[in-house]
Amino acid sequence: MEVSMLNQIPSFPEGWYFVTSRKNLLEKKLIRKIWMGEEIIVWCNDAGDVCVADAFCPHLGADLGPESGGRVRNGRLVCPFHGFEFEPGGSCVSTPFAPPPKTAKLKLYDMWEMNGMIFAWWGINGRPPQWNLPEHQKSKGDWTDLAFETIRFPGHPQETTENSVDLAHLRYVHGFENVKRMEPLKIDGHYLRSHFELARFQNVGGLKIQLNVCAKAEIYGLGVSNVTIHERSIDMHIKFYMFTTPVDGKYVDVVLATQVRQLRKPKRAIIGMGFLPVSFRTSLMNRLVLFFHKKEVMDDVFIWQNKRYATQPRLSKSDGEIGRYRRYCRQFYPS
Repeated sequence: MEVSMLNQIPSFPEGWYFVTSRKNLLEKKLIRKIWMGEEIIVWCNDAGDVCVADAFCPHLGADLGPESGGRVRNGRLVCPFHGFEFEPGGSCVSTPFAPPPKTAKLKLYDMWEMNGMIFAWWGINGRPPQWNLPEHQKSKGDWTDLAFETIRFPGHPQETTENSVDLAHLRYVHGFENVKRMEPLKIDGHYLRSHFELARFQNVGGLKIQLNVCAKAEIYGLGVSNVTIHERSIDMHIKFYMFTTPVDGKYVDVVLATQVRQLRKPKRAIIGMGFLPVSFRTSLMNRLVLFFHKKEVMDDVFIWQNKRYATQPRLSKSDGEIGRYRRYCRQFYPS
């Protein structure tokens, strides 16, 4: 189904957008992908310096991706066509047959790393970063590694991020009860914070349990949502990340990532897990958390990919701060 909403709001709001995780980059060495309508490569040298750049060599336009023969050798990106070598700052530092031309430089994108996740800046008309994400903070040892899932569908980051303030849909679509704000919605420039609590009965392994959740969603532009969750009936702490990145003007990649703090003394028995070592039990819980979060998001995807953007929504009193959210979004379309 063609998504007419994409014809009514610009495809690419300005901001920081997810590229890859450092773990994935270290495994693959060199990644090529379509991101924000651009063909890009991502790589890092032996010191761990990350480079996000245009996927084509400035020499004669060869594709630098691994599928086309590009590779990282001795901490440098090597072009498959003439062997030009580039360092993470983008400069050509060596060629096989002549001194490196000073003008041969990769087109670079500003990048930022947060908790082992790599983002790049997309600025309208090439504008440099207008703000930064939170400083990189490595999770302490009592948290699991990040677990990831990616969903691709026709959509837009403004629509997916709107869920952070649309508390009514939590009741109607996801079946939560007692949904209420814990504090007033906060908006400070590019930053938005939505703090709320909710409850629901959940079927887990044939057992019906009640979830009692406190969630704080922190939004940094339209591509980065960090949600800290405290499930109080078990006393489980969760970090839930949701990153929506336009691919090509029609499709978006929604990347879901979760971390769970170690469950040493849960308030309620966890069926079938009490005998497991703490680290393994927590890792398994993280996978379950990601599974259920993906299931929730897929319910939204069904609506997102088929809806039309309402430029003048007829809001009711139960719609909360959707109007404020729409005004918040205007800053990401400077034109």
